[in-house]
Amino acid sequence: MLLAASSLSAPSFAHAAAPSAHEAELEARLLRLEAEMSAMQAELQQAHAARDAGSPADSAGTTSAQALDIARAAQAKADAAAEKLAAIEARPQPDGFKVGGTTWKMGGFVKVVGSVTHFGNGELAGGSLGKEFFLPQQIPVGGASSTDLIGHARQTRLFFSTSTPVAGITLKGHVEFDFALAAAPLGAQRATNAYTPTFRRGFISYGNLLIGQEWTTFQNPAHLPESTDFVGPMDGSVFVRQMMVQYRQPLGSGLDLYLAAENPQTETLTATSAAMADNDQDRMPDLVAKLAFHNKTAELHVAGLVRSLSVHNAGAGDTALGWGGTVGGKVLFGPGLRHDIRFVASAGRGIGRYFTVGFVPDAIYDRNMADRLYVIGNVAGWASVKLGWTETLRSTFMAGYQHADYPDTIPTPGLANVEAWSGAGNVFWSPVHNLDFGIEYRHAVRKVASGLVGKMNRVEMAAKYTF
Repeated sequence: MLLAASSLSAPSFAHAAAPSAHEAELEARLLRLEAEMSAMQAELQQAHAARDAGSPADSAGTTSAQALDIARAAQAKADAAAEKLAAIEARPQPDGFKVGGTTWKMGGFVKVVGSVTHFGNGELAGGSLGKEFFLPQQIPVGGASSTDLIGHARQTRLFFSTSTPVAGITLKGHVEFDFALAAAPLGAQRATNAYTPTFRRGFISYGNLLIGQEWTTFQNPAHLPESTDFVGPMDGSVFVRQMMVQYRQPLGSGLDLYLAAENPQTETLTATSAAMADNDQDRMPDLVAKLAFHNKTAELHVAGLVRSLSVHNAGAGDTALGWGGTVGGKVLFGPGLRHDIRFVASAGRGIGRYFTVGFVPDAIYDRNMADRLYVIGNVAGWASVKLGWTETLRSTFMAGYQHADYPDTIPTPGLANVEAWSGAGNVFWSPVHNLDFGIEYRHAVRKVASGLVGKMNRVEMAAKYTF
């Protein structure tokens, strides 16, 4: 983080010491306008003085009629100068700053969240992420009800990016952090709430080629609805950021083809334990293809995923095929296109880790019963409707759902997640540009293989300043 801070501070110093040519030109124009305004104000004052004196002519021979003509001309010049100045101020400002041939940009937001949650069937341990974010797998089951109140600013985000023209093609870099998904340090809320920055995205792009950590090509995060929560309809969402090599090929008329090879990771349960095992013996990347369409009122995508699930250890193990598909989109409508409908529907086998931060594993693997992978089926989706009541007031209503189909040929642990669904509604108000206040209510349900059910009701408020 210190290195990142140093990287950010150095360009700022360079920028302060050496203003760009555009800035120098703008400053010179403003100085000329100020000089013109001063001269015209002097002429106007002289004309007003002559008129107020009421004499046929002043010492310089200026009559009252001439003074009025001078006043009108001076006022016209002042109005024209004011219009020029307003036009300059209205022009788009430089997006970022330059150091040599590289443009630097920095941005992010500060987001503060407070929530009251009632768990109908248990209590979460201190420091659990499910207290601060909607994670359906952390809705407790099989216990007495509990209520929890918490406030935090962990969703606060910071990024910086660079852009450099190279041989007619733009070379870009992007690095992004937040504080959201790191485990809370012991005693964090006791005094300082010093949450650790967590790496979100970091990639290089050159033309249509992207290499690095980015949102999986299998999803479109821009379609996620507005929510006080980190994601919103997490139970039905594809949600993965990982290393990839991605190529985008424009096909024309708003249509793009994406091809990607992404980092593999096989997640399993055993027949007796619902604890997720991270198997790191994968031998093939996950392969994704996506078609994406966009125009002024609609964005649509359809994507396919093929995976090689793999578990190998101490001379034993198995491989299996995982596959899936997803379709989603956003459609704008209504006055000023303030309303929209958004949706995503996904299904497949052996792609559990792509949903809901691992609500369901990819397969069951238990060497004590059989040296093979038993692949799990998945169905997930969500939909939302946004209503823009005014330019500054809006609401979003959303629902999500996910279901896992476990194989019948091997036992399923009792606490394995089987199903989750939720519904939520919110109101957001933006009194000024880049400042948002929201309140949201969510009801959610989790079901596990043993038949136990957990329920959650949450009221959450958020304030967000984007910069």
